[in-house]
Amino acid sequence: MRKKIVAGNWKMNNDLKATQLLIENLKGLTLASDVSVMVAPTFVNLTAALDTAATTPIEVIAQNMHFADSGAYTGEISADMLTAVGIKTVILGHSERRSYFGETDAILEKKTKQAIDKGLQVMFCFGEELADRKSGNHFNVVEHQLKNALFSLPETAWSQIILAYEPVWAIGTGETASAEQAQEMHHFIRKTIAAAFSESIAQEVSILYGGSVKPANAVEIFSKPDVDGGLIGGAALVATDFAAIVNAFN
Repeated sequence: MRKKIVAGNWKMNNDLKATQLLIENLKGLTLASDVSVMVAPTFVNLTAALDTAATTPIEVIAQNMHFADSGAYTGEISADMLTAVGIKTVILGHSERRSYFGETDAILEKKTKQAIDKGLQVMFCFGEELADRKSGNHFNVVEHQLKNALFSLPETAWSQIILAYEPVWAIGTGETASAEQAQEMHHFIRKTIAAAFSESIAQEVSILYGGSVKPANAVEIFSKPDVDGGLIGGAALVATDFAAIVNAFN
């Protein structure tokens, strides 16, 4: 059975005290025991977050990593650095990394292979822009992002992959994605993986939805058969909102 997962991407938010406080607040709330709960603080607060969450089922994950083992890459973090402090999962391909920092499918292919080789679980993000959706090209964009970055991996690597579909057009644009649109794309993603690898891999991989999930819409979105959880942005910074989303599965 596929894992239910709710992950909070904190982005460039929360200093040390705020990081510790948010995790402490989450510890004081009831979280569904059948849902894997993850939080992604900034690099500088990973160790403190790991310490604060140590006695809980909350997994602390990283927001990014570099594809090289080491070298002259000022400001970057390697997979070995992450695993050395106890990180087991890393987010790769987030829409903001693609748009603000120019990460291409080729770069993400290298990052993903490196993470897999180093034993990390990868939460791989992808999704179309507003222009792609309006032109009806959204399925092609998503298919190419998956193929270019992930389809050179061996079948065995898929046990280390979580997918996170982000309709970029529905994040901060005033546009709204419906639960039906989320289900339609998640079903398409699963069919694409089945065609390239196998039906069993397609049915086993968890696919999260990252299009502005909130307590008000989480129940409807998570009720869809191919939606296995969410990658949460702003709502993950408020403990009660994040807990409500974790507990939104039927």
